[in-house]
Amino acid sequence: MNTDTGKAVARSARSSRTFRAMARVGYVVLGIVHVVIGAIAISVAVDAGGGEADQGGAMEQVSRVPFGMVVLWVIALGLFALGVWQIGEAVVERDPDTKKKWGRRIKYLGTAIAYIAIGATALTYALGGRSDSSQSSETMTAQLLAAPGGIVLVVLIGLVTLGVGVAFVVRGVRRSFEKQLSLPAGKVGDGVRTLGIVGYVAKGIAIGVVGVLFLVAALTHDPEKAGGLDAALKSLADLPFGQVILWLVGAGLVVYGVYCFARAKYARL
Repeated sequence: MNTDTGKAVARSARSSRTFRAMARVGYVVLGIVHVVIGAIAISVAVDAGGGEADQGGAMEQVSRVPFGMVVLWVIALGLFALGVWQIGEAVVERDPDTKKKWGRRIKYLGTAIAYIAIGATALTYALGGRSDSSQSSETMTAQLLAAPGGIVLVVLIGLVTLGVGVAFVVRGVRRSFEKQLSLPAGKVGDGVRTLGIVGYVAKGIAIGVVGVLFLVAALTHDPEKAGGLDAALKSLADLPFGQVILWLVGAGLVVYGVYCFARAKYARL
């Protein structure tokens, strides 16, 4: 398939009403995932247990509700559609500034990979499987540290992940997420902006801590120091006033989830 054909296919998908509807469903289910993760983090902060505060833990909780398997299939399909939509955005990016064009393409592709990965986790649970992201992170980190130049790779993973976290915080503080929205005037628009600011900052902090854990694992040569989102959130509880911090980040992730619900309605698709 040549470049022109690929762009034509991407434009066709982006103009499809059905595909746009599925993309909006993707934002809704993304919101559900973040609300559940945030709720689990809050329950950990108040010593109420709650399970794994990551995508796998969220899917585990969803699978236990009535019609949970149906919801998991909807989550998987919605996020796959959202991921494909982001790939389409990358393909048809028209910015005449080459540097900005490729920067946005990389951002779209990275976002697509993240959505598809979460969708794959939902599909795994829908098919009756299970996922342990923290264990997977430790195994991957151990394999990398044992390989030639592995420490450098783990440091790079940590720095990239930390950079993504910082980017989320900056996006929230600068309110640059508004560029992807068609917000109404008045209190509704102001409310969505507030949700976006709080949500992006909280999610950025959570992702940034994941990056820090990878850096600590590389510097100490200890793969057990690495971990996914669950390990990152729970590590916050060990800090001074950690439970308060974890509660605030968990609440922020819930807010980000609610923002995703609003984004489903107001996103420019």
